[in-house]
Amino acid sequence: MGFFLLIPFFLVRFPLLAARSKDAISRAAHFPPLNGWEKLAYWVYQLSTAGIILCIRISRARTKPAALFFAGLAVYLAGLFLLAASVIHFAAPAPNGMNRQGLYRFSRNPMYLAYFILFLGCVLLTQSLVLFGLLAVFQTSAHWIILAEERWCREQFGEEYRRYKQQVRRYL
Repeated sequence: MGFFLLIPFFLVRFPLLAARSKDAISRAAHFPPLNGWEKLAYWVYQLSTAGIILCIRISRARTKPAALFFAGLAVYLAGLFLLAASVIHFAAPAPNGMNRQGLYRFSRNPMYLAYFILFLGCVLLTQSLVLFGLLAVFQTSAHWIILAEERWCREQFGEEYRRYKQQVRRYL
């Protein structure tokens, strides 16, 4: 069953993104220049992502207790919807490359937020403590990556990004 949770994730993450914009895949895969601890965070992020995918792949969704199953399904679907909307908005930045449209009006990092929500839904569906631990590591390392991206955005977009940062929260 875990395998089936990954199919919509990968379909939204790659084909939908590529269909919306030819250069969006390479932009999404771009990491800013990393300094110091950010390099370690990058590798922890990559390894925890691989661990999450593997753990979901080999796990089974549990239907009991029913309330936990339906809560997990709702969180997973919300994360999938948020990811699809994030991908669509990510694929259409302003001509200067900065994105302030769609979900980016409410969160500077809706795609990272979507990953967390989707994977949290998988945690609830599988009731896996290992997956929960991997998600905690993933989210912590993602935060360090986001800080590096914010530094890069300040350098790239200057005052426009500073104003955006004052108006829009990092996550929610």
